[in-house]
This record gives sequence, structure tokens and C-alpha cells, in this order.
Amino acid sequence: MELFRNPKNLGKLDDANVVATAGSLACGDMITIYLKVDEKSERILKASFESYGCAANIATSSLLTEIIKGKTLEEAWKVSWKQLSDELGGLPPIKHHCGVLAVGALRRAIRAYYKGRRKPEWLPEELTPDEKHALEEEELMKLLARKIGSTDQAEEK
Repeated sequence: MELFRNPKNLGKLDDANVVATAGSLACGDMITIYLKVDEKSERILKASFESYGCAANIATSSLLTEIIKGKTLEEAWKVSWKQLSDELGGLPPIKHHCGVLAVGALRRAIRAYYKGRRKPEWLPEELTPDEKHALEEEELMKLLARKIGSTDQAEEK
């Protein structure tokens, strides 16, 4: 609860050299990750986030930025949603998607960083299971939002 009440690294990072988002505002949970990466060492100098969603969404994003600061992109790539959940004392199953979205945003940011650059050997060509899971979460949220929207419209008639 502490990271929800007093999140660390909250807000836009003006000197970020890579930004990525996971989730959807239309559906409730969205995380944007901002990274300032040292070009020579590929070490994350600064990390921040913007989160639109529940307490678990804010806490996982805050914890993620704390964990990855000072790490290389390769080290940061290895952070998992399960690690975030464990370090928060365990997320209830209904909130696992918050960790999935946080890691999804981080991995998108890392992939975005290497766009137009030489990709390192450790960066997989194909999406990882965690990245696919984040995409599935986004699609599910969109589907539910459309379903709720059509239900609301039917009730208004």
C-alpha cells in the first residue's frame, strides 16, 4: 500500500530518450514508462511512469521503476511480473494484469530503444510469452469495454 500512497518516480520524464505504453485508457488500466538510457553503457539512468488505474497498477509501476534504475537494458529485460507481484507481497489473481502491463510497457520501451539501432543478441526477435500476455490483456480490456459500452447503450434505449 505504501507504493500506492507514496509512489516513487511518478510523472513524465522530460529528458527520456525512450517512452512506451501498455494498456488502454478506454478500458481502465494504462501504464506509460519513461526511460533515460546512457547510450554507451545502455544503463538506465532514470525511470519514471504515468499510471491510470487502480492501486495495484500504481504500485507495480512504481516498484518496477525502482528495480530497473541503474540496471542495463539487458538486466531490466529480465524483470518479470511475477517478481513484481512477489516483491509487493503477492497480488491477488484479479490484479496480476497490473504486473503484466508494467513489464509489457518496459519491454516495449526496450524494443523501442533498439529501433534503428543494432539489436543485441539477448533481445529476442519474437515476442516473449510475457509480451504476448500483455497484448492479450489489452485485447481483453478492449473487448470488455466494447461489451460494456454496448450493454450501456442497450439499457439507455
